[in-house]
Amino acid sequence: MERGRVTMSKILFFGTPEYVIPILEKLKSASHTIVAVVTQPDKPVGRKQTLTPSPVKQWAQSHGIRVLASEKSDEEFVSNIKHLASNIDIGILAAYGNIIPQEVLDLSPVGMLNLHPSLLPKYRGTSPVQAAIVAGDRQTGATIIRMDEKHDHGPIIAQFTEDIKTDDTTETLRARLFQKGAEVLAEVLPAYLEGRVELREQDHKKATFVRLVKKEQGFIPLHYLSAVLQGLTLQEEWQIPFVKDYTLNPSPYTLERFIRALDPWPLAWTEIKIAGTSKRLKIIKAHLEESPITNHLPRGKAGQSPITRLVLDEVQLEGKSSVSWKQFKNGYPEARF
Repeated sequence: MERGRVTMSKILFFGTPEYVIPILEKLKSASHTIVAVVTQPDKPVGRKQTLTPSPVKQWAQSHGIRVLASEKSDEEFVSNIKHLASNIDIGILAAYGNIIPQEVLDLSPVGMLNLHPSLLPKYRGTSPVQAAIVAGDRQTGATIIRMDEKHDHGPIIAQFTEDIKTDDTTETLRARLFQKGAEVLAEVLPAYLEGRVELREQDHKKATFVRLVKKEQGFIPLHYLSAVLQGLTLQEEWQIPFVKDYTLNPSPYTLERFIRALDPWPLAWTEIKIAGTSKRLKIIKAHLEESPITNHLPRGKAGQSPITRLVLDEVQLEGKSSVSWKQFKNGYPEARF
């Protein structure tokens, strides 16, 4: 490919989950060629633990595109990539889930691009969408960078903003970010390959960091939940484990955001006692609701003052199917909150 006259490019794509497939679809529809994809190895899924290929692998196989196994040793992995290097113009990464060896980053003279779902340098790391929701940000976005040897550190090629809706979950917000990101990437890629894009260094002093969300990190202490169901705010520091150096006070607002941030995985949960046995209770859906309470005003006059409570909508007791909060309370009247 000759720089300066780009209409299409040959791409090596790194990615794994379903929500990055719009990028592949958009690049393909824009006449770019996906030479191969690199994705996570097949993993056991469901109760029967059936070995299942990643959504990106399934997409590639359905389109007759070569899939490279990322479970191989680094040496073999790099060797396989090098065999493709002469037939590839650029590498593009989105939610891949593994570290890319420096040898691979250096294979293309124009580098490798990464679509990251935050306004870098804010929320560098693996859980930026969850972090934006739980922090109560009103706006987030996505950034296309040229990757370097540090995580989410490279210079910015393009960036766009996206409003966070009051009912957004990680699933809904992430879907919009990658759908729009696919369009922006397809639009900017020819100009980048032609050398017409001015790269902008990130302000590294403003960087914030997030970590991978783990299953156990959806835990909400029961006394937090009990308080916010009554509309109370606790003066305790609640450490959000997947956002570095970040604490919140447990309140109806912060717990509601936390529940949305952990949807669809791993879901927020608490631990309750049923018949003397501790059980995990997943909180699938919840919302905020204002209800009036009576305050006694000066001179004996009573007035109405609203209080915001957290209201649970749908829950799932360990080993059971999900039910409405009302059904759960009726079925387990001994459960204490």
